[in-house]
Amino acid sequence: MLKGRTAIVTGSTSGIGLGIARALAAQGADIMLNGFGDSGEIEQIRTGLERDFGIRARHDGADLSRADQCTALVGNTLAALGRVDILVNNAGIQHVSPIEDFAPERWDAVIAVNLSSAFHTVRAALPDMKSRNWGRIINIASAHGLVASANKVAYVAAKHGIMGLTKVVGLECAETGITCNAICPGWVLTPLVQRQIDARAAAQGVSVADAGRDLLSEKQPSKRFTTPEQLGETAVFLCSEAAANMTGTSLSVDGGWTAQ
Repeated sequence: MLKGRTAIVTGSTSGIGLGIARALAAQGADIMLNGFGDSGEIEQIRTGLERDFGIRARHDGADLSRADQCTALVGNTLAALGRVDILVNNAGIQHVSPIEDFAPERWDAVIAVNLSSAFHTVRAALPDMKSRNWGRIINIASAHGLVASANKVAYVAAKHGIMGLTKVVGLECAETGITCNAICPGWVLTPLVQRQIDARAAAQGVSVADAGRDLLSEKQPSKRFTTPEQLGETAVFLCSEAAANMTGTSLSVDGGWTAQ
């Protein structure tokens, strides 16, 4: 379905981003990976995508807390792969603390990576998409883009901001062949969430398994983690012709979290 298309997926060296990159590659899209990690492991991921799916894959280690590197990521993709058809803004970081103890530099970092980077990449990618009158911008928001939780002020603010960004881009591109939508996952068992579970287990003096079950029970009625593979297939749907008139909206994949 996506043969001949090129996708940038930020934060795609593990977790949700890697699940989305693999799903898009399985449909024939060339992939620009982005993210940090061990260089050898990243190279294995890159070559594995090429081997498994017969596509071109590259990696750019842009630091998405920096505006210039966000813009350079798009430029480097154009140089290496020739076009940008699909942009998936997935990169994210987390910090948990009551507001009065929330370090300002932590706020700045979360907002920069989780929100501002999406503005910079969208701004840089739109001209190329408009030149062909086709594009898919997919912002990975969160259930926290729709509802809030205590002690996550920067993350919740950033994800609510992503929802606003998604709506504005959807409106501005409504008469073009470019769509912009958000996916709002609940709990997904990624390295980021695993760290929260580990911290919860240590703080409460319980097993990691019990901490994970408790975490799900508080928010997610299905009591099951969403998988990166499921989110990858959701992204594929948003790139399909079936979703060509969906824009400026969100899809919740949260086990009933925001239905409560």
